[in-house]
Amino acid sequence: MKIKQPEPFMFRGDERAVLLLHGFTGHSADVRMLGRFLNSKGYTCYAPIYRGHGKSPEDLIEATAEQWWEDVKNAYLYLKGEGYEKIAVAGLSLGGVLALRLACTHPLEAVVTMCSPMFFDNEEQLTIGFKQFAKDYKQLEGKDEATIQEEMGELLERSKELFKQIAESIERVKENVDMLYTPTLVIQAEKDEMINPDSANYIYENVEADQKEIKWYANAGHAITFSDAKDQLHEDIAQFFASLKW
Repeated sequence: MKIKQPEPFMFRGDERAVLLLHGFTGHSADVRMLGRFLNSKGYTCYAPIYRGHGKSPEDLIEATAEQWWEDVKNAYLYLKGEGYEKIAVAGLSLGGVLALRLACTHPLEAVVTMCSPMFFDNEEQLTIGFKQFAKDYKQLEGKDEATIQEEMGELLERSKELFKQIAESIERVKENVDMLYTPTLVIQAEKDEMINPDSANYIYENVEADQKEIKWYANAGHAITFSDAKDQLHEDIAQFFASLKW
């Protein structure tokens, strides 16, 4: 079965641009509903897809964490090249980590993190989402359970270097987040099953921004942009952006 590949999106609005960053194993659909909502409020919204994402798990582990950082920088430069000078960034999970890194190194109006990890507790935690993604993808391909298990075993063995890179990239941002002075909104689901929710407190307490907020969502899990809390999430992010001096 041929699986349709997702694509980046660009919803054009006014001169205020929001760069939307997806999570690990995800793609632009992670932030599409948020992008549509913000665009309805006038914002231009652009969501790239990092290398290896939106494809097979084999393609994903051929990419590197540093390539994803390059993809984020290139997305920022794309918006600049399109004439947008006022740019904010919002990222889900690993996308939020990349958003923080961008805010530490490039001029931005604001940064929003959603369920973004700051603690690498163990490799098992980091591989949970990858294993589920790989299994779901292979089931969509119509493979039998024995084949799926065999291929997943090979994938996990081959992906160890990538997980090490991801852990290092998270640690790098964690060590430098106290250099961040950009207005910051930290969002965290209380029922997050993928990351240590105390990551949100760490980001909020350590960023040096004068304007910073933290919001908790009691009935949401890690994939908060798809959760029942998404409407409130959209409103909260729009309200935060509206409070800025663009």
